[in-house]
Amino acid sequence: MRVSTRGDYACRALLSLALHSETALPTSVRDIAERTALPQPYLEQILLALKGAGLVRSKRGVGGGYVLAKAPADIRLSDIISAVDGPITLGDFGQPHQDGSCDHDGQCVLLAIWDVAAHHMRDHLNDYTLATIASAATGTGPWPKNTPHSH
Repeated sequence: MRVSTRGDYACRALLSLALHSETALPTSVRDIAERTALPQPYLEQILLALKGAGLVRSKRGVGGGYVLAKAPADIRLSDIISAVDGPITLGDFGQPHQDGSCDHDGQCVLLAIWDVAAHHMRDHLNDYTLATIASAATGTGPWPKNTPHSH
């Protein structure tokens, strides 16, 4: 599973807003672009998608820009990625037991594995909010780590 560039940039932009959320003032796209070292035109498109999904609000005019529309603890990574990329799936393989996908050499099992992997990815990204990521980034919370799988 790959997180797209759009998904990555969206997460970086919102993390930047979360890290600076002590001020309630909107942050301009230019400031976000400078802090994250992301290209401003691309960032503008992404922020519009995030606004459409209700994750940020914008203010026009002088002193305008973007603010988080919810508390960082209420914005999950999965929300951000779904907002710019659509629901988290592992490609367009169809579901097991559909479209004759189980008629060929055991392929049904593979489809079931891809499906489980997508669920794991979704669950994993649901575990992180902007608040937990911001606390890891500032050293006040635990760093994400691989947990060994039990077999």
